[in-house]
Amino acid sequence: MSDQAKLDVVRAYPVWDATTRWFHWINVLCIVGLLAVGVVILNAGALGVSGEGKVALKTVHVWIGYVFAINLLWRIAWGFVGNRHARWSAVLPGGRGYGRALLDYLRGVRAGDPPAYRGHNPVGRLMVAAMLLLLINQCVTGLVLAGTDLYFPPFGHLFLEWVAPAGASGEQLAGLKPAQSALLDADAYAAMRNFRKPFIELHELGFWGLLIAIPLHIAAVVITELRERSGLISAMFSGQKVFSREPRD
Repeated sequence: MSDQAKLDVVRAYPVWDATTRWFHWINVLCIVGLLAVGVVILNAGALGVSGEGKVALKTVHVWIGYVFAINLLWRIAWGFVGNRHARWSAVLPGGRGYGRALLDYLRGVRAGDPPAYRGHNPVGRLMVAAMLLLLINQCVTGLVLAGTDLYFPPFGHLFLEWVAPAGASGEQLAGLKPAQSALLDADAYAAMRNFRKPFIELHELGFWGLLIAIPLHIAAVVITELRERSGLISAMFSGQKVFSREPRD
């Protein structure tokens, strides 16, 4: 078939709805901001950041985290009510026929002619699952740490009541600052800090996991775009992919 004939049969297919596209780019901006501030917090001592400066950095980190969490929760909900390609049944691995589709796709990649997919291909669904787990981990552990470090919602009041001195009034609790550990119940504060340790470890593991997963994700998208020429990258702006043959899904 000539190049002109191929162009004649190329067809655009709607894939990603506006909500999915907005989620993607808001998520990108939030993750870039969170990673950047997180790196500074991790290296605060080496950078000579003061105690007050570190609290300010954590505050910025948490506020970006709130946007990230709301955006992620909205996407999770949208996975149940969005269009067919935004739904979890089409995004996550598993379901009837998934194993066969994965093997067929890998055979196609090996042969240099992978099957076309409007939504995520079977390998892409594995990456989506890994990324989603990392994002949920960062969201949950981050909200817990925001409560233990800064006494911020949604869990801050619980931690503040835990470490507050006996008989403290609501007004006194509201006036306590993150750096005022000397005014707290010493035993309760030590217990709270022990409680938060596994959340710190999981949050840091998720941080390193994202530093590995994000370049892999970008590389996979670029390679797939170069191999398939389906408008995979532009689809996150336009919502459409283009194919010269009927996609599997």
